[in-house]
Amino acid sequence: MQIEVRPTLVLNNQAKGGVPIDLVWLSQLLRDIGRGNSLISASKKSSTSYRSAWGKMNDVEAALGMPLITRTKGHGSKLTKLGEFLIEFIDEMQAGYVEHGSAYQDTLLKEIKKIQKTDSRKWKFLSSSDSIIQRAAAEIKGFDLKIAGSGESLEKLLSNEAHIAGYHVSDERSSKAIHHRLSKNDIQIYPVMKRTQGLLVKKGNPLRISALYDLVNPKIRFINRQIGSGTRLLLDGLLIEEGIDPSEVNGYLHEEFTHSAVANAILADKADVGLGVKNIAIENGLGFIPLKDELFFIAMHREMVAQSEASKLIRKIRSYSGDTPGYKAVGLNRQIEGWL
Repeated sequence: MQIEVRPTLVLNNQAKGGVPIDLVWLSQLLRDIGRGNSLISASKKSSTSYRSAWGKMNDVEAALGMPLITRTKGHGSKLTKLGEFLIEFIDEMQAGYVEHGSAYQDTLLKEIKKIQKTDSRKWKFLSSSDSIIQRAAAEIKGFDLKIAGSGESLEKLLSNEAHIAGYHVSDERSSKAIHHRLSKNDIQIYPVMKRTQGLLVKKGNPLRISALYDLVNPKIRFINRQIGSGTRLLLDGLLIEEGIDPSEVNGYLHEEFTHSAVANAILADKADVGLGVKNIAIENGLGFIPLKDELFFIAMHREMVAQSEASKLIRKIRSYSGDTPGYKAVGLNRQIEGWL
């Protein structure tokens, strides 16, 4: 990309408004005429049509109130004193520009390239479904967020198909295993928040659901999360602890991909209960039966740590989680003792 900054004369013409005239072009045109060339010849050399050059010349003369050239039929055109003065005046302006203006031009070009590079950069961010994650990522330029399960997000990070991953775990053993694998691949891990998962039910809980074991009731329609999501893993772990066979749960194979989608299904009476975070229940006016707290982590490659966007993202997530019901900001090692 090349940029050239040139002086311009702006004519305040009532009919046409502010008409800009390139002074470098005008100087070259006048100089050619002063050397004995006709306006037709001079306009061709300036890569301007005769009609356009004639119109611009008339505009300048009208604005200045004096002619720049005298036109004699059969003898061509000659410069007036004002025309000669303008050539000298523009030359002096250009000399000053060459001395000082090139620095401004270089600064302008460098800054444009810098901004273009920043605006075009997109950090690939895969994360488990969470409204706080989505809100924080949307407010920081440079992130291309895709909602995916915790498992898929981590696999994409490990295969270098993502720069950052967001995942959540609900037990110390799983957390340590994930931490060990990520650390072996030189990936940094940051705890950002604690949230509560539980059963989302209709307002007033008309079916009197109180525990996970109520899901074996064939009259209760359950809606699940997709395979690979952290919430699906949490449910399967809880079912094992309760000794419940998934086939006993009416709707275990009915899947949605986000907490909000589960809430919407319940609101639309497509299901009676599903697993999700407390904040989604509050936002949608649903009932909530807490089951388990879990930790949410942000993981990234070491080179990503140095990027200012990464630290901004973590700060925003912690800030929003500290102000949102059902969440708690996490940032100190003592808060996650035994999890890593």
